[in-house]
Amino acid sequence: MNPGARSGEGPGYGGSASWRTQRLPVGPDPLIARTGPPLGPSGIGWWANARPGISDDVRPARDAAAPAGPGDTFGGVKRVLILGSTGSIGVQALDVIDEAGDMECVGLACGTRAGEMALQAEVRGVRFTSVAAGGGTVPYGPDLAALIDAAAPDIVLNALVGAAGLPPTLAALDRGIPVALANKESLVAGGDLVAHAQRRSGAGLVPVDSEHSALFQLLSGVDRTRVARCVLTASGGPFRGRAADALEGVTAADALAHPTWEMGAKITIDSATMMTTGLEVIEAHHLFGLPYDGIEVVVHPQSTVHAMVRLDDGSILAHMGPPDMRVPIGFALRWPEPPPARLVMPLTGMALTFEDPDEDAFPCLRLARQAGRAGGTAPAILNAANEVAVGAFLAGRMGFMDIPRTVAHALEHVAAGPADSLEAVLAADGTARAVARRRVGAV
Repeated sequence: MNPGARSGEGPGYGGSASWRTQRLPVGPDPLIARTGPPLGPSGIGWWANARPGISDDVRPARDAAAPAGPGDTFGGVKRVLILGSTGSIGVQALDVIDEAGDMECVGLACGTRAGEMALQAEVRGVRFTSVAAGGGTVPYGPDLAALIDAAAPDIVLNALVGAAGLPPTLAALDRGIPVALANKESLVAGGDLVAHAQRRSGAGLVPVDSEHSALFQLLSGVDRTRVARCVLTASGGPFRGRAADALEGVTAADALAHPTWEMGAKITIDSATMMTTGLEVIEAHHLFGLPYDGIEVVVHPQSTVHAMVRLDDGSILAHMGPPDMRVPIGFALRWPEPPPARLVMPLTGMALTFEDPDEDAFPCLRLARQAGRAGGTAPAILNAANEVAVGAFLAGRMGFMDIPRTVAHALEHVAAGPADSLEAVLAADGTARAVARRRVGAV
């Protein structure tokens, strides 16, 4: 790294202006393509398979018996299966569907809150439900394949928490069913597997995370050869500006008090540690085929600018919107049709500020970049250890700064290998959890 470069960024960013005339090299094959030159050699993804106006000679062939793709006609109503319906994203997705006149919920899945999910189903006349803890009308399986088959959705919204979301993502894509992906761990732990599944079926995938939804829309309207780098924004969480030593004694209640977003407990803690941004860097790498040096992170406490694209002439394209997850949820579920109309965000009196992330106070961002660059099962190890550590912190069994220490310990003590099968990814996940639990017990 150049002495003047920002931590976690590529050479030449700090003291040199040379990055301004450098364009991003093409990274791995992306999961999302767009209009104009493809993001990667294959050009596969949602755009190539679904965007109206793309000629048939570049549209991947799809079995005529397969479920309807995202650009097909749904007879006026799109059938949505929600995985993780009792979580924050799931609840807001139901709000979006309830408000829309052209979508219906046809299936629900949850972890343990069976009573809440049963009420969701009763109110909407949903017949197909599954509960990880037991219950529902369809037997639960790790990949939720039985529920997917029973509900026969036009699109699956995967809003599950953690690596448990990977098998259902693969199951939906293997069936040629598009996925609206809110479960970032699917790509963190199994990005290569998801890419392979998508290539086999040609099914679409569109992100629900606000940052990646923003990048998706920005990159859809720009010539890839002009892109210098992409920028993800992070809110900074409740501890923005605090030094590392000031974070040793913070409590779970402190960490759950997010200043701008309303989210579930796990992702709120990830926001506080900045692990969520680290996971989003890995996610962006897979979704858009971006090299890690081409992904910049800035802290933006207002959570109004969700992503930016730096162009080769020094100009910057930015995507702005309110910190309301119903916006990217609606965009993903309605794609490629226009998203639902929402209230206009006022601009008068608005202030926008941007800061460098403090990776000494929030080392999870650096650890995620390291795991992403290492590749193979390293990101799965990172994610598994983080899930264990966050759970232990929420249970009061260790301190806030023990979360990154536990993740670093797992990355050091679990050997990464090729992520060439679901079994390999799940084995690395299990080993990392065991190592992390031993470390938690020793704290």
